[in-house]
Order: sequence, then C-alpha cells, then structure tokens
Amino acid sequence: MSTSSSLASAMQRGLRKLAGGLGQKPSAYRLFDLQLVHKIELSPSLCRLVFTGPDVNSMQCSGPDQRVKLFFPAADGSLPALPHDSHWNDARKQLPEAARPPMRTYTIRALRRAQAQVDIDFVMHGVNGPASAWATHARRGDRLQMLAPNLAYPKDPGGYEWNPPAGVDRVLLVGDETALPAIAGILETLAANKQPPQVQAFVEVPLQADCLDLECPRDTHLHWLPRDVLGSDHGAAMLHAVEHLAELPQAQATGKARPLEEIDIEQRRPWELAQARRGDFYAWVAGESATVMQIRRHLVNDRQLDRACLTLMGYWRAGRSFE
Repeated sequence: MSTSSSLASAMQRGLRKLAGGLGQKPSAYRLFDLQLVHKIELSPSLCRLVFTGPDVNSMQCSGPDQRVKLFFPAADGSLPALPHDSHWNDARKQLPEAARPPMRTYTIRALRRAQAQVDIDFVMHGVNGPASAWATHARRGDRLQMLAPNLAYPKDPGGYEWNPPAGVDRVLLVGDETALPAIAGILETLAANKQPPQVQAFVEVPLQADCLDLECPRDTHLHWLPRDVLGSDHGAAMLHAVEHLAELPQAQATGKARPLEEIDIEQRRPWELAQARRGDFYAWVAGESATVMQIRRHLVNDRQLDRACLTLMGYWRAGRSFE
C-alpha cells in the first residue's frame, strides 16, 4: 500500500470514528462549501475551475467518471446555502423559485485531498444557462456548493459508471464535449495500467481548437471530431464514427435477445449500464440523449451486440434541462 493510500485509509477511519462518536452514520454523499481559487482556459469551449473548501479533504472520487451536483446562485442572486444534512433536498424544494439554487451535474476531473482542491471542467457556451453563465463571469473567491461522495462512508458511494469487465481486451469510448472530462479521466486511469486494453476513442467537440492533448494508454486510437471542421450538427459525427469507423466485435449468439424498448427522452435520460463481469469488449458512450439513443439502436439492433457489455448514458437533452 502506498503512503497516500495509507493516509487516506487513516483519514477514513478517523472520520468514521468521529461520526460514530456523534451518534451519526456517515452518508454516501454530503454537501461541501466551495470557493473558486483558479480558472484555467483549456480551449475556446472548455474551462477548468479549481475549487477549495474547508472539508474538501473529506471528499472522495470513486471512479474517473465520478458525478457530482453543483449548486449555483439563484435567480435572485442569493448564494446557495443548503443545510449540511440529509434534508438538503427538502430544504431546496421549499425555497421560493427565485431563491432556489439551480442544480447541475458535473464530473470530477481531479481531486487533491492533500491540497483540499477539486477540479471541475466546464463546457463554455455563453450565458444561456445558470452554469455556463456563472462560469463565464466567475472570479477567484466566488462560492458554490457541491454534493459529492463522502470519504467517511464505508461502502461504495456510487455515482460513477466506468466499470469494465475483468480481462477486457478492447474498449470503445464515445462522447461529446460534455463527456470529455470523464473520457480524459478514463484514459488516464487506463494509462496507469501495466497491461491496458486496446482503446478506440471518438470525441466530438465544437471546434478544432478544443482538441486537447490527453494522456492515453499505449494502443490507443484517439479520434477528435470537431464540428467546425466537419461541418456537422451536434451528434452527427459521433453517430457516423460508431456506424462506420469503430471496430466492433462480431455479434454472438446469446439466445433470445431482450427487446430494445424505447425511452421517452423528453421525460428522462437514457441510462443503461453494462452488466458483464468478464468479456473481451466494453463500450462507454455518453452525450446528448437523442444521439445516445441512435447509437444504442445501431449497436443493439443493427450490430446485435450484447447489451451486457454496453454502458449508454444521456448526459443531457437538447432543449431541455434535467436536474
């Protein structure tokens, strides 16, 4: 065990002991008060915001696509000040709409507990939404709240979907700019493996200038799909890549296939997780819901791939806002 792992384990034991002494069971997730310390422009469409807070060393990140909730200033300008207990959501709902902090889902790009810092990468698309608008004007010292996994929680807190089967040989990663932080984290995780799988990654971004230098494992084929160069609409390049460029396994006879039910993406996001514990192939796909649904139909209906090796997630829906 490394020194950092030993320190983390000791911290977890201490936090659990403290919670037990107070007669409380640690929750899987908890609220953290954050303030901005750095704002780093990664590209014209992507910005990294580095946050700190008094309890960030009590946060954990369980996977490279770890999801968290960020709470932004309300329409009336009031800062998020939700209670630090299990009733935060009830308290939020009871606030008048103008004073209710908007909530959006993001991916932890990096967590440095020793420095009490956590990085969140934002897609910058102007001031047409509470998150992008806040990030556009954010300055050092600006404050937010985050719902994130609790280091004191003794079990797996969940909130991440990267879960390739043991012994996987080939991995397919597909996503748009909203999935880029997770894909970058997944590639870094695989790069640290002594024997990483062969990886195909297709990442659609708004501009050629958004194609970042990512750390990748050997035997990785990383394909950037900039919409300005391709002249394509959002999602079209992702779908074309899966249909015509990706090297997919041959369909295997696995008995009667489960019928592919349709999902009303105007009411909920498509969210299907791989179930295979062992296997040669694993696909992780995330992005706009309608595009993910089209990719889902192609992989399952047209290519007849085993759904147990597919993780398919609608991170967002064009024209809708899901909290």
